[in-house]
Amino acid sequence: MSALKLFGIAGIFFGGIFCGPNSAQGQSPAPETANTRIDLRTAGPELRATMKGIVATADSPLWIGYEVASVPGEHGDCCGDYREGANGKSNSVWHLEKEHRSGGESIQSKDDVKLEGGKDLWILYRADKRKIERIRVISGRCRLDAGGLRLIWLEDVKSKDSVAFLSEFVRGREISRSDELRISEQALTAIALHADAAADKALEGFSAPGQPEKLRERASFWMGAARGAAGRAQLEKMARTDPSSDVRAQVSFALYVCREPGATEEIIRMAREDESPHVRGQALFWLAQKAGAKAEHAITEAITNDPDTEVKKKAVFALSQMPKDEGVPKLIEVAERNKNLEVRKQAMFWLGQSEDPRALAFFERVLKN
Repeated sequence: MSALKLFGIAGIFFGGIFCGPNSAQGQSPAPETANTRIDLRTAGPELRATMKGIVATADSPLWIGYEVASVPGEHGDCCGDYREGANGKSNSVWHLEKEHRSGGESIQSKDDVKLEGGKDLWILYRADKRKIERIRVISGRCRLDAGGLRLIWLEDVKSKDSVAFLSEFVRGREISRSDELRISEQALTAIALHADAAADKALEGFSAPGQPEKLRERASFWMGAARGAAGRAQLEKMARTDPSSDVRAQVSFALYVCREPGATEEIIRMAREDESPHVRGQALFWLAQKAGAKAEHAITEAITNDPDTEVKKKAVFALSQMPKDEGVPKLIEVAERNKNLEVRKQAMFWLGQSEDPRALAFFERVLKN
């Protein structure tokens, strides 16, 4: 996700839009807005109490937002490319209410493109009927358009308080990879992108064995995608101790997306040692996407030594996913020499799918003998 840097705004009315003064004492100013009534407030000593107080008065729709420091990298929703106009303001607009009404229509302006990374993140909550019904995580230099609704912008929010408040919305039974609009999934994503050790602690709690499996799976993804060395350490623990083979299989994917040193070595260990054929097969698949000498050795070792034929076949498929200069010669070797008939058949099948001239030459040689 690209990160954002917030802009100063003048304390004037213009075109029906109120822009309050810059924050005092060097704090980040509120965002620029369009078609939005902005109300600047302090978060107070307790974010939870402040948020609850605002939501209790939300008899009609409104938005509440604040800024926290973000982890580096590109994650989640991006406001789009910042393009400063002649007036010094951003030309990109994020349409909060267009998304709410359409349920799938693009929420970026048609001119938006990706933005380079930065340090800050906006957390936005849509409240109505005295409850929070949606959470949005946005980064990028843009103006916010709340469709004429009020936007209450809170200053002086501490990241650890934000993580604690968001954690109240993470309910494991509502987590689903197929429905990213669920408020639990939105809150989990927001937590993962906080540049604060409190987020690591929260994700560790969500990945504990007593939590629902779907929550453990999604927490593992974000530990690999966003939490750096702390995330990798927790993933290694899960890979060795989580009681569910489905969760451990997801952990192998989380390690695949993790960029920390040592992640690939843990996938190799899972491919060799995990008690579940399902987990070993998934680890082999993600190793193939990594490729490289270490991955190739682990995959070919599984073909030779794994006691489960289905795992051997998955390892053959993993070879087919490697770059052709690495995978095709190994597939030919398996098709020629492996003692397991099912494994040789699998290798020949994937050679046939490769459309590689070396595979054709191999088939011609076999047919002539």
